[in-house]
Formats: sequence, C-alpha cells, structure tokens
Amino acid sequence: MKQFLIYYLKFITYNFLPLFASAQYTVHLQIKTLPGKPVTDMVYLTGNFNGWNPKDENGHLQKNDNGYFTLKIDNVDAGDYEFKFTRGSWENVETDEQGKDITNRTVHIQSDTTLSFSVAGWKDNFVSSSGQRASTATAQVKIIDTAFAIPQLNRSRRIWLYLPKDYAVSGKHYPVMYMHDGQNLFDDATSFAGEWGVDEAMDSSANACIVVGIDNGGGKRMNEYNPNDAKQFGKGEGKEYLAFIVKTLKPWIDKTYRTLNDKKHTYIAGSSMGGLISFYAGLYYPDVFGGLGVFSPSFWIVPQVRDEIKQLAKKNQHGSQQYYFYMGEKEGGQMVPDMNAVFSDMQQLVNPKTIKVINPNGKHNEAAWRAEFPVFYKWLTK
Repeated sequence: MKQFLIYYLKFITYNFLPLFASAQYTVHLQIKTLPGKPVTDMVYLTGNFNGWNPKDENGHLQKNDNGYFTLKIDNVDAGDYEFKFTRGSWENVETDEQGKDITNRTVHIQSDTTLSFSVAGWKDNFVSSSGQRASTATAQVKIIDTAFAIPQLNRSRRIWLYLPKDYAVSGKHYPVMYMHDGQNLFDDATSFAGEWGVDEAMDSSANACIVVGIDNGGGKRMNEYNPNDAKQFGKGEGKEYLAFIVKTLKPWIDKTYRTLNDKKHTYIAGSSMGGLISFYAGLYYPDVFGGLGVFSPSFWIVPQVRDEIKQLAKKNQHGSQQYYFYMGEKEGGQMVPDMNAVFSDMQQLVNPKTIKVINPNGKHNEAAWRAEFPVFYKWLTK
C-alpha cells in the first residue's frame, strides 16, 4: 500500500519498506460498519508498511457521503500486507466484539482491489468499572515511577521493574535487561495486542535477571527509537533516548538495586522499532551492553545502516557482544532480506558468533515475540 506513503519512496533506498518495488495496482479500502461508540471521524490505517505508526496522517481514512470510511491507495505492488485500524493510538486500536485483541489483518494483492471491512470494537471501550482491564502482571512486577524524567529529551516516562522471585531474600546481585515498549512486556491491561509475558518467563527461569521496561512515547515512538532523521517521521531522537538509558536510568538502577553492572551482565532487547534501537544501543555503546535481543528489527527505515556498521565496527569494541537476531518469515516485504544483510555484516565485521533465527511461521506481533523470548533468554544465559 503505497500512494499515501509515496514520499517515503524518495527517502528509502529499498523503495520504502521494500514491500513496494514497482507501481502496479489500485486498492480501495472502506470500512462499512463501526462500533456505535465513540462516534469518530478519526480512523487510521497502520501496518508493516509504515512502521505500525497508529496515527500516520497519510493513512487517515475519510468519511464519504454514505458514511463509510474510505482510502484510495494507488501504485500498490503485488504481495502480502499486514495491518490494523486505530483511532490514532494503540490505546484505541480495533478489537473483536468482546474487546479482545485481534490478530493482524492480512491481505494478498495481485490486482486492482476493493476491500471492505467492519470494525467490531475499540480497545478503550472495554474497561472494568475501575477504568482498566484486569492486570496480568505477576507479583514481581512494579512501577518504579509513572513520570521518570528523561532530561536528554525534556520529557518523562513510566518505568516498569521486574525483580526475580528470590531477590528479597537472596542477597545476590543480578544481571539487568533493559527493554522498550514497556506497556507490552508484563501486563495485558496495558498492552495493545497482548503482552510478551516477560515476567512469566523470568519466573520460570533458573537464572532470572532484573528487567527494566521503558514505556514507549506514543506519538514519539518512531522518533525515539530511530537515531537518524527520517523524512516521513521527522527528527531522530534515538541517540538522546539511548543516552537516557546509559547515563540516567542505568546509573539509577545500579545505585538502587543489587545489580551486576558490568557489560557482560547488561542486556537490552526490543521488537520492531524497539529491535532497531536495541541494535543501535549495541553499536553506540559496545562497552555497556553485552547481550542484545534484536527482534523483527525495522531496518527498512535506516537505509544507511550497513555503512554505519562498517564505520562503528572499526572501533573494535564489539567483538565480545552477543547479538541475537530474530525474524518471522511471514512479516512481509524485505524484512527478512534486510535483516539477513545486516546479520551478514555483523558476522563478518563484529562477531562471527552472532546468532540469527528465522521462524518460518512467524508474524510481526507480540505472540511471536512472546514465544521467542524464553528461547533468546536461555541462549543469552547459557
């Protein structure tokens, strides 16, 4: 789906998400029915073609005289696409009629096409009397701060903390893993498409670590998780975001909790744009992060990444890092080829023991990352 993202093509070497290689078809999208409440004129299309940005103005569906929400997309290449509808954020993404998360919508385009949809529910319509869905976080999870200061960006963020079950009585010091998209790590009540189950995975591990979850910035997510400027999303704030983790958050965590604060025992992980910024954390701070979980990284947005690898690898500080790359074969477009190219560079220039896992049935969603996370952690702590 390309026309509303056409200006991306001028920026991205692989012709946008390289889902799009040459103009072929026209696709008409229309939503015929929506839930009765809230009444809204704000409906957006988000998917693996725009970094899952829930409020991309170029994907804003318009209401026609029949009351349908429509979007015409020209120059669409044949292929498979994943997407959902939102009202501008993941807090009000579409759901089923009972308020449960739905799997990504998929479509195979091979001709001019008109697609009609019905939205059964919006996530924010299904809350308990207390105003929230039931929490699924285990007893080991708590909120450090709902507004932890990020001085590098002049904003604040909610920070989550998982402490191993024996933390209170063991007297031991523990490795620490920093993770992005904190809303999706521990609690279904705050996730937009199901949680990763990081707390359950740690509860069942014999070598559990401390996990620090940093909420994403909503509309700032595409900026904070990219160190480079991007025409379609604006200024890259990834360098400042990583400086916050390394120079502000990590020192506070190490001072407040019993941590093993050396490189060997400091990890970072995330998915999609969170996978991208985790990858850059390893490149920019090879003396800080020893283990890196790079899940479904959005390399499509950084066509210069291979040049950056060559430049930064010259520092010869990365060799002892453990990189774990994961991708699902069904994530679409050039996602797998892009990661394979980066993986090859990392093996040759950084560490020949870099690991790559490609799941033939994996899609770009929390369910896939939840299934892979325990495998990654077992490998990391073997």
